[in-house]
Amino acid sequence: MDVLRIEELMVDCVVGVYPHERNASQPLRVDVEMHLQTETAAVKESLRSTVDYAATASQLVFLLRSCRFRLLETAAHVLARYILAPPAPDERRAQIDSAVVRLTKPGALRSFAIPSLEIERSASWCKFEVENKPFGTVDVIYETKGAGIYRLNVAPGKGIPLHMHQQMRESEMVLGDGLLCQEQPCAPGTVHRWPRGAAHRYTNPTDRHQTILCVDSPRFMPEDEIEVAGEPADVPAEPPWGPIAGLG
Repeated sequence: MDVLRIEELMVDCVVGVYPHERNASQPLRVDVEMHLQTETAAVKESLRSTVDYAATASQLVFLLRSCRFRLLETAAHVLARYILAPPAPDERRAQIDSAVVRLTKPGALRSFAIPSLEIERSASWCKFEVENKPFGTVDVIYETKGAGIYRLNVAPGKGIPLHMHQQMRESEMVLGDGLLCQEQPCAPGTVHRWPRGAAHRYTNPTDRHQTILCVDSPRFMPEDEIEVAGEPADVPAEPPWGPIAGLG
């Protein structure tokens, strides 16, 4: 297998169990190795035959900023499972055979030492439940005590109706090109963070599946998915992250 690396990805996020770590972000360094076959991409000169490292980096940043992990161990396993998940419906990219995730907390022990954790997993380890929904399917990537990580795969011509949550906070990143959020076009990499009580919806007018990466805090609660009538909330979107902003 060939190796595609993302190195020295620095993310300010919440990772830790102590009170001072729960109330403020701290820098986390992320290093990832993805083992895959790249010869097809080399011959075809096609990004669809490999992995888009800019998009992958943005998705890892989104997960780390959205989940508020308590342990490096949990964060590493979530990232590894997401990286190794098979492509979503109609997602055109290579399957990653195995991955190494290394997380480093440079400021955790001040100047005394630098703690880190490294895990290595294969694609066969990444098994998750797929739930059928009226709008398509949901891939349950990982659930922790405080959050759930999901891929929402909206089928062609379908949509997620206007709804709100009274208990869950929801952060969502649009992965595909063509999805409508609140009936407005939404660029890949755009993030919405829906506060409690904010009504929102998605529509897929395209002829292919569109995927949303979703983090619910706490994990998804079916009784808290409340369909509503009226107008959607006016919640500004975050612009695409870092290097993918302005990329095609």
